[in-house]
Amino acid sequence: MSLTALIIDDEPLARQELQYLLERAGGVEVLAQGTNGIEAVELIRTHKPDLVFLDVQMPGLDGFGVLKKLLDRKVPMPQVVFATAFNQYAVRAFEVNAVDYLLKPFDRKRVMQTIEKAQARLAAPVESASDAKLDALLRLVEEQAQPSKATSGKVIVRAQSRLLLVDQREICFASIEGGTISVVTRTVEGHSNCRTLEELMDQLDPETFWRAHRSYVVNIQHIREVVPWFKSSYQLRMDDVQKTEIPVSRAQTKRLRELFNL
Repeated sequence: MSLTALIIDDEPLARQELQYLLERAGGVEVLAQGTNGIEAVELIRTHKPDLVFLDVQMPGLDGFGVLKKLLDRKVPMPQVVFATAFNQYAVRAFEVNAVDYLLKPFDRKRVMQTIEKAQARLAAPVESASDAKLDALLRLVEEQAQPSKATSGKVIVRAQSRLLLVDQREICFASIEGGTISVVTRTVEGHSNCRTLEELMDQLDPETFWRAHRSYVVNIQHIREVVPWFKSSYQLRMDDVQKTEIPVSRAQTKRLRELFNL
């Protein structure tokens, strides 16, 4: 079945990327795009879409503020998909509460899964969430978005047949290739037992570690230089021994500018 949708994001490249992926996926008609939370509320009220792809972090009225405004004004709530670079604790809150998400940078397969989930809900609708449930979701997300105190501060790294306990503050970056996660510090290079970067991120301080690219997690304290690159993109030169250069995905350019006031 066909879905109608809105894309709300203050980053033009993120909107373009998501529009492109939705067009390739098929089955979704994008009615309009918005650049901020105020526009989002009005576009949702006017178009009454089935689905809204909503950026979490926007200046002024953020994604959570949009939901609160809709509740306050008693606007019928569409299915909401958060498009976010949020830490994994917040993402889990979305999942538990049956609100889907797309983690930036966007992944084509993940976009397809989101569309299929939305189509299934509309084809066999269940009892819609009450305002109380949505209020509870917002409270939970706000709580979960706080830095986790549960992390041990240590990460296990396999190096030269040894299992080393590495202080996460010493980690420069981690990368994944062929299903294997490499962890690099100034003195050690080894592999993590985690299967995905998401799983590794669960062990790390979300205030310090940033998913700069689909294949890379960086410690922002170990970024030595921000290097302008091709077509307004950037690379990060880290302070490890090799002075590794890490690409910043288009969708994460906004976050980079926020971090360093570019």
